[in-house]
Amino acid sequence: MDDLRDKYIDLIARAEDEAALEDLRVQAVGKKGQISLQMRELGKMTPEERQVAGPKLNALKDEINAALSAKKAALSDAALDARLKTEWLDVTLPARPQRQGSIHPISQVTEEVSAIFADMGFSVAEGPQIESDWYNFDALNIPSHHPARAEMDTFYTHRDEGDNRPPHVLRTHTSPVQIRSMQAQGAPIRVIAPGRVYRADYDQTHTPMFHQIEGLAIDRDISMANLKWCLEEFAAAFFEVDHIEVRFRASHFPFTEPSAEIDFRCSWEGGTLKLGEGDDWLEAGGSGMVHPKVLEAAGVDPNEWQGFAFGLGIDRLAMLKYGIPDLRAFFESDLRWLKHYGFAALDVPTLHGGLSR
Repeated sequence: MDDLRDKYIDLIARAEDEAALEDLRVQAVGKKGQISLQMRELGKMTPEERQVAGPKLNALKDEINAALSAKKAALSDAALDARLKTEWLDVTLPARPQRQGSIHPISQVTEEVSAIFADMGFSVAEGPQIESDWYNFDALNIPSHHPARAEMDTFYTHRDEGDNRPPHVLRTHTSPVQIRSMQAQGAPIRVIAPGRVYRADYDQTHTPMFHQIEGLAIDRDISMANLKWCLEEFAAAFFEVDHIEVRFRASHFPFTEPSAEIDFRCSWEGGTLKLGEGDDWLEAGGSGMVHPKVLEAAGVDPNEWQGFAFGLGIDRLAMLKYGIPDLRAFFESDLRWLKHYGFAALDVPTLHGGLSR
């Protein structure tokens, strides 16, 4: 045993790389290694001989394994030192502005909107983009004959012939997040849900995939007045003006009652859009008081709780604020366009520091 110990301790110390070290490990303590073969001989010994030889062999095996581990760590450290010497870089060198990335306007506007509503006490909620038919339609009080369920408007996932299970869809709005949030948190609740949505449409102002932000507030005494105040405060902060008048127009959505279209007062004088002044109105989204059936579907008692919901298009908000004429350009990955409309990576929007550059 002393000869084996001296032999392998010396060979391990002189190993020049991890491959050589692995060969030594196999020779010494592998399944067919010399020490392993010695341990198999224990069965042929008398009990008295095993009591002497067994502990010595185990101690030898532990010593060899410890020497192997120490040498492997030393080789790894040496390899790392050699690599660091070849990969040395002066971090004080000046940056190259032409290689700096840009934040996409959609990402920037999402952060701006989130910052504004966070200041009002709203948290951000998320949900899956592939939704069940129940979350996307049924739970939101959308009847089976509603046009939104038609395949010409909605992307349905593939089903094998004869599969009668309820279908899944690419969500057509972020409203399913309302249901998931209320199911998870109950009431009271205040959340916004930004995210991608999908509809079968494509032109200068519509794309098959676009972005919405959903707002939901549920409490015991919330009214349309609270909704109007929230939207006015949001619009003024987002467009960075002192005040924007919000107008409600009666409408109909299956998931709200009463329902209202949201308009912002604006001016198109000289072909330039100015928010907060003038005699024109700009359509911004939909809103209303959450329908009792939607509350019931989410497990919230409509006799005790009520609240409002609204939906705004993030892409449309970005186009309006930053003068982007064509929605399709958002998804064309043109680096020249992104360099022109993009934002600095460290330009994090905050209300106290300013939302945009």
